Amino acid sequence: MTCSRKLAITIGSKGDQFGGCVQLAEVRLQEGESLENALRRFKRKVQQEDIIKEVKRHSFYLKPGEKKRVKEALARKRSRKKARKEQD
Repeated sequence: MTCSRKLAITIGSKGDQFGGCVQLAEVRLQEGESLENALRRFKRKVQQEDIIKEVKRHSFYLKPGEKKRVKEALARKRSRKKARKEQD
């Protein structure tokens, strides 16, 4: 009998219209693999898929005007950084 163990991130909410959880990332333990190695693979997968950034973005509501101001501020920051790199 084989045991299928896995590490996963699931997101679910009470107001979910589909009535279930959404699975964002999953890593299955391979035969003879240590938990530390599986956890390392899991962290890498979560980081590559930008799951943490997406969860933080959806964790609070931004009004459309606030969203616009944040977007413009990020654009100004990128342009200043680009200008500073061109000077060097």
